[in-house]
Amino acid sequence: MQALAVWLVARPQNAVLGLAVTLLLPAPQLTSGVIMVLLVLSQGTRLAVIEASIAAAALIAVSLVFGVSSASLMTLMAGTWLPVLLLALLLVNTRSIKLTMQVSVIVAVVAMAGFYIVVTDPAAFWQPYLSLMAELARENSLELNTELLNAEVMTVSATLAFWMLYITGLLLGYGLYKKLPAKTGEFGRFRNLSFGRVIAFTMALASLLAFVVNAAWLSNIAFVMFVVFWIQGLAIVHWMHAEGTLPLAAVVSVYILLPLLQVLLITALAVLGYMDAWFDFRRRLKKA
Repeated sequence: MQALAVWLVARPQNAVLGLAVTLLLPAPQLTSGVIMVLLVLSQGTRLAVIEASIAAAALIAVSLVFGVSSASLMTLMAGTWLPVLLLALLLVNTRSIKLTMQVSVIVAVVAMAGFYIVVTDPAAFWQPYLSLMAELARENSLELNTELLNAEVMTVSATLAFWMLYITGLLLGYGLYKKLPAKTGEFGRFRNLSFGRVIAFTMALASLLAFVVNAAWLSNIAFVMFVVFWIQGLAIVHWMHAEGTLPLAAVVSVYILLPLLQVLLITALAVLGYMDAWFDFRRRLKKA
């Protein structure tokens, strides 16, 4: 990991090559986004933007030769690099991974609320995507329960998926940056992450209002705000390992079990993270 980080920032051509190649790999929004965060933190926003622009120009030139849609490629590049660029820029300015993550949650919630304001008929909005998913499932002989994939589920899933995609890129990019022998700044540790009582209280208030006024959209927003606390729960796991309470094998087991027990484990971590936001278990354990 350290060798990769050093190689990417050693020369501008390495950064350009890394951005261009990873954009063509599976899950480009994650792999290429990680490099973008690393470049912003280590080289500065200006140089990172220049390198991204060169990589974009090279990819567009190649797409013209092979007849690939330039518009689709530009959309992919914008959706991959711009969000993580803004997150990395926010991290540089706040110098706090904690505050940056808190702002990311607020942005996700505002974006979700804006979706409900702008899109008056979410069912009609998601119908083309559901039809496409059903068609792809039939072509690959897969079973897809379209009854469970309603507009509410799609909206919540899309919000969480994009938020997770970009903050994972931010965290992994920051992790690579911390591997550099000559890093230029310290922005906090992931294991000390906390979304704070304000977000926890807002989530509780949104849940209460959703119950009182029977508003599905408000309930969905509260659900998203609860689920994001699983990242805080994961941070507690890393903190316990750093404090010697949990062995490395336990931390590795959590990551191995995540794809297998996704809903159950994320729920458990979200509960742990949410309770920690109120009671600050790490501070209490540290005192004890």
